[in-house]
Amino acid sequence: MVENRIDYEAMVETALRDVVRRSLRHAESMGLPGDHHFYITFRTDFPGAAVPPRLRASYPTEMTVVLQHQFWGLEIDDNAFSVTLSFANQLERLTVPFAAITGFADPAVKFGLQFEGRDGGATRAAVTPPAGKAATLMSRPTSDSGETPAAALPAPKEGSAEIVPLDAFRKKS
Repeated sequence: MVENRIDYEAMVETALRDVVRRSLRHAESMGLPGDHHFYITFRTDFPGAAVPPRLRASYPTEMTVVLQHQFWGLEIDDNAFSVTLSFANQLERLTVPFAAITGFADPAVKFGLQFEGRDGGATRAAVTPPAGKAATLMSRPTSDSGETPAAALPAPKEGSAEIVPLDAFRKKS
């Protein structure tokens, strides 16, 4: 039997991925202000991810890149972004679908997002808000019991905001 429900978790994940897209568009058009810089972790084996063979050999499933001082040709469309970065003094062009992103952080303001892909059956989007800001934190169950086990969430770093699953606020049946 197909359950007829509104998939709020998918809507929230789409909205949070739009935060990444809009942040990159800001960097594309205006550069990165002040100390802002982005750590972007993505699945290199995701369909549509274009990673040069030598990098794919070193990072067959996941890779983290940093956009800070030296990046070139940043281009964003609705589904992906492309950027040229230097790896061991060699310029390489990457294309990353937004759906391939598993993590996004701007350490300058202690902001971060984590995503788990739908391909594995589990999706979680969590927000680490900038220091001093409140946040609504979201997640999707990652176990058969319908709850996100605390062990599945990363431990907060010293001085960072705690990532709390939405399940912690849900009524237990």
